[in-house]
Amino acid sequence: MTKDNPRAISLKIAVYVLAFFLLSDLVHYVFLSNDTLYWIFLVISSLLVFGIVYFMVHQTVEKFIYQKIRVLYKNIHNLKTPKQKVLTNSKWLETAEQEVEKWAEEQKNEMENLKNQETYRRDFLGNVSHELKTPIFNIQGYVLTLLDGGLEDETINKEYLLRAEKSINRMIAIVTDLDILSKLESDVQNLEFEKFDIVALTTEIVELYEIQAQEKNITITINYNHLTPIMVNADKEKIRHVLSNLIENSIKYGNPNGRTKLSFYDMDEQMLIEVADTGIGIASQDISRIFERFYRTNHGRATINSGSGLGLAIVKHIIEAHHQTINVRSSLGVGTTFGFTLQKA
Repeated sequence: MTKDNPRAISLKIAVYVLAFFLLSDLVHYVFLSNDTLYWIFLVISSLLVFGIVYFMVHQTVEKFIYQKIRVLYKNIHNLKTPKQKVLTNSKWLETAEQEVEKWAEEQKNEMENLKNQETYRRDFLGNVSHELKTPIFNIQGYVLTLLDGGLEDETINKEYLLRAEKSINRMIAIVTDLDILSKLESDVQNLEFEKFDIVALTTEIVELYEIQAQEKNITITINYNHLTPIMVNADKEKIRHVLSNLIENSIKYGNPNGRTKLSFYDMDEQMLIEVADTGIGIASQDISRIFERFYRTNHGRATINSGSGLGLAIVKHIIEAHHQTINVRSSLGVGTTFGFTLQKA
């Protein structure tokens, strides 16, 4: 027997006892007896001893070992999935060992996941508090100044009200983006796929940001023939949100007198859309984290404190909800290029 189970253990012990019994009787017969009936008695008694020892040992192992392992095994299954099969008599020990190891590994992974979620939750709450604290304190300061007499001072009352309005708009933007992100993560906001021309949509969005780009003398170009449509299958409004965020960021973090270039590349069943700028860039150590909520780099992008800080996180969730990918490459002082794929129609 190569496996240890109640039956195998009992059989081994019974064989050992029988061998000892046979050896002692054989010695006794060779030296003390020569009767043929003795051999008959020896066989019958040997079988009786074997059966009795096997039964007694098996019952002992079954009662004191197997039953305890079985209860432990059953409890593990109850903690996992109540409807799973409980331990049977066949291959019980090795099966229980495998299940315990599997359960222990699952518990370890779950504990690590819970620790990561706790860290994420703590960081997220801290980030939300930090992002909301600034506009709230600004509004409080403006209102207190107006209540302390500034309301009658025509040189500051309107200016402070306008500043308070900007802080309120920032808070609205944060809450709105948090709501969008929450719906995307919980799959509440289902995608509405349709066929549309991604070039036409891009052109439409670029026109909306022309004035903002002109303020920094940034040139926006579309590296494709506008007369040739590129049909994709996606949620048009969600992709509008993606392109708007990437184009706006290219202007916001672009250097004055720079440019933003949008390009389209055919990748067989998919289209690759890229938004490239000649802006301040992103450090290599920050690239892997820029899609995190509220993540701020340690370089120039952190000093531009407009927006909700959730834009790229939303972009990433939208693209992943389409089962597509988004990537970024960047160099400090050179520029940044975001690229994402969409399914061709």
